[in-house]
Amino acid sequence: MTAARGLSLYRTPRSSRSRKVGLLRRSSYPVNRRTVATEKTASAPTDEATISLQRSLYDPGYVNAMSHFYRGELGRIMVWRQRLDITTNWAITSSTAIITIAFSNREVPHIIFFFNLAIVWVMLWIESRRYRFYDAFRARVRMLEAHFLVPMVMENRQMLQGEWKKLVCEDLILPSFKISKLEAIGRRLKRNYVFIFILIMVAWVTKIFLHASEPITSGRALYHALRVGHIPSWLVAGTFIATFASVISITIYVGKKSSGEITEFGAHRSLWRI
Repeated sequence: MTAARGLSLYRTPRSSRSRKVGLLRRSSYPVNRRTVATEKTASAPTDEATISLQRSLYDPGYVNAMSHFYRGELGRIMVWRQRLDITTNWAITSSTAIITIAFSNREVPHIIFFFNLAIVWVMLWIESRRYRFYDAFRARVRMLEAHFLVPMVMENRQMLQGEWKKLVCEDLILPSFKISKLEAIGRRLKRNYVFIFILIMVAWVTKIFLHASEPITSGRALYHALRVGHIPSWLVAGTFIATFASVISITIYVGKKSSGEITEFGAHRSLWRI
């Protein structure tokens, strides 16, 4: 009897036990299950899964891992960004050297600018390949900035929209390019190489007029001045026109199709002037 009476003292009423369970299941902050986006899974998402996804945003381990991940991806794109500058410097250096040699000696034929164009095209091809790698990793950084850093700064859990975690994980498992080869070439042309090509072609025409064997007074005389040794005039003129047309057309086409890396400074961002 005494033992039974002692056990009854440690028993708690059923109502109090249910109240304690309810307190344990209650979240530490209000949850709006309609506005918080969750990943799509095979089974239907439960309330516990939704609450765990919300809490993961401010979990110290999760935030620490994502911070290191963001820092690592940012360092990776900076390395690829520096490699882009290297190929641009090669193109500028080679063009400067060829232009200097062409104008320093009258006996140097103007066909030397043909090889200058070939070198710059090769540099553009290499740089566009590097730019695709840079853009692939830059997309990860932008995904983290838009879907992880922005909700942290705004302290708004409702901004977790879309399946960005799933997209980032798929890209980590199987990395892929985000832009085509043509778009990469067009972006580098628009940023740097269009000015290099224009400078080369202006120097080419100037070389022809300055160092021509006879004064050029008409279009026919200019056409005959394009001939160098056994290289016919039509081949030189075709190379010049094809290069100019392709550079301008690719730059305009990609400029209309692509939005670029960053938008122009608008009136709605005037507060950044301070």
